[in-house]
Amino acid sequence: MIDVLVVDDNPIVRAAIRAYLAAAEDIRVVGEAPDGRTALTAARRLRPTVTLLDHRMPIADGLSIIGELAGHTSVLVLTSDADEALIAAMLRGGARGYLVHGEFDPPELLRAVHAVAAGQGWLSPVVAAVTISTMREQAARDEAELGRADRLRELREQFGLTQREREVLDLLCAGHSNAAIARRLLLTEKTVKNHLHHIFTKLGATNRTEAAMRWSGRQ
Repeated sequence: MIDVLVVDDNPIVRAAIRAYLAAAEDIRVVGEAPDGRTALTAARRLRPTVTLLDHRMPIADGLSIIGELAGHTSVLVLTSDADEALIAAMLRGGARGYLVHGEFDPPELLRAVHAVAAGQGWLSPVVAAVTISTMREQAARDEAELGRADRLRELREQFGLTQREREVLDLLCAGHSNAAIARRLLLTEKTVKNHLHHIFTKLGATNRTEAAMRWSGRQ
């Protein structure tokens, strides 16, 4: 038997969900909650197999409790919000599934509850599409960042700085003074100045700002 907790601030929605679930002989609704705080209390007490969780609720919304709630029950988000950031946050928080009102029918709800109860995932098509799009965009950003890192590494290699000169320049870019660089690297200030002279020469820079910008690939 799959015990279900229904969490939604709208009593009409809760009643409709109860009616949908009544069609399955192996599913029973063991409790309801109109807000996040009550949901946590009920989940701790009832230990439901699956909790159907709305997001927009008074006192405590779905996102604010998803982490703790997921420690007591498998969570299937059931909400009208298909916002990209919310979907990602709910899934990171521990939700096993995400259904959007108006995007599913009673049979799909039953399939989703069974899947989540079995430890599987379930996403509405619109949620799956948003998730895939987000993953692709992140992959593109990661690829672009890797490309930038590769180009910056190649640029820096062209300058021919020694390891010590790189250390000095990295500290300069972080905003440290000559005295601070000397203390960090256990050098004298004169030695730091000598390193900076060689660094400026190799980078074709006339001052600290130009050196920092060229080392970061911005000039």
